[in-house]
Amino acid sequence: MSLLHTIFLIAITAEAMSGAIMGMRRQMDLFGICLVGTVTGLGGGTARDVLLGHYPLTWIGNPEYLTFTVGASLVTAFVARHLYRLRQVFLLVDGLGLVAFTVIGCDVGLGMDAHPSIAVLAGVITGIFGGLLRDVLCNEVPLVLRRELYATVALFTGVLYVVLLGLGVSETAATLTALGSGFLFRLLALRYRWQLPSFTGEGIRGFD
Repeated sequence: MSLLHTIFLIAITAEAMSGAIMGMRRQMDLFGICLVGTVTGLGGGTARDVLLGHYPLTWIGNPEYLTFTVGASLVTAFVARHLYRLRQVFLLVDGLGLVAFTVIGCDVGLGMDAHPSIAVLAGVITGIFGGLLRDVLCNEVPLVLRRELYATVALFTGVLYVVLLGLGVSETAATLTALGSGFLFRLLALRYRWQLPSFTGEGIRGFD
C-alpha cells in the first residue's frame, strides 16, 4: 500500500468523523449521521473528479471506501459520549482531513498531466468541498466562508507540495513535509485565531 493511499484512507476516515460529529451536534438520527459523514469524506474527491473528468469517480471505482466512511461515522456516533471536548476533536480531525485531501487532490491533478496551477486548484477543491457540503447539510455557515484560515491552509499545502515536487524532492518527502506544515499551519491559526479581514457592508447603499 502506497503512502498516499494510506493517507487517503486516514483522510476519509477523519473527515467522515468530522461529519458525524457535526451531525450529532445537529441532533440527527443514525442515518443522517452516516449520510453527512459519507458526504464529508467523499464529497471533495467527487467534485474534483467531475471537474477534471476523472472517471470512474473514486468511490464508484472503489466501493469499499463507503465502508470506511460509514464505519467511521457509526463508531464516532457510539463513542461520542466519551468525547468531552467535542469541538476540539472536530477541529483536529477536520484539519487533518483538510491537508491530507489537499495533497491527494494535487497528486490526482498532476497524475492527469494538469498544469501545476490546476493541480493546486484540484487539491484545494478536494480539501474544502467535503466540509462545505457537510456544513450546508447541517445548516451551518461553511468554515471555508468564515474569517478563520481554512481555504488558505489548503492553498498553502497544495502550493508547497507541488513546488517541492517541481524542485525534485521525492514524493514521500514532499508528502510528509506538506502534510506536517499544513497541519501545523491550521493548528497555529486555530490557537492564535489568525483570520482574514471581513467586510460588513456598512456604508453601502442600495443593496438592502
